[in-house]
Amino acid sequence: MSDNNKLLSYALIVFGAAFCLIFPLSAVWPSGWSWHDGPPAANDYFLMIVGVYATLGIFMIRAAKDPAANASLIWFVVWSSIVHAGVMAWEAMRNPMMGGHLIGDVPALLLIALVLGYLMKRAPAR
Repeated sequence: MSDNNKLLSYALIVFGAAFCLIFPLSAVWPSGWSWHDGPPAANDYFLMIVGVYATLGIFMIRAAKDPAANASLIWFVVWSSIVHAGVMAWEAMRNPMMGGHLIGDVPALLLIALVLGYLMKRAPAR
C-alpha cells in the first residue's frame, strides 16, 4: 500500500469515527453541531441525520481497508460534504442564532471534503 493510500485510509478512519460521534458532539457543543433547541434527542430530524451519518461513518471505516475499491463512496463523502456545508452555511448566515455552525460543523465538513478529495486525487489508479 502506498504512503498516500495509508494516509487516505487513516483519514477515512478518523473522519468515519467523527461521523459516528455527531450525537456526543452535539451534547457537548449544541450550537455548533445541532439545529434545534434542547437536548439532542428532542428532535426527530436530528436523530435521523445522526443515524445517516453514523451509518456513513461505519462504511467509511470499512472503506479504509481498500480505498480504491470504494472510490465512489469516498467521492460521495467529498461532494455531499461540500453541498451540506454550503446549505448549512447559508442557513447559519440567514439565522444569527445558528452562527455557531460557521465555526462548528461547516468548517469540519469542508475540511473532510478537502482532505479526502486531495488524497483521492493523489491516490494511484486501480
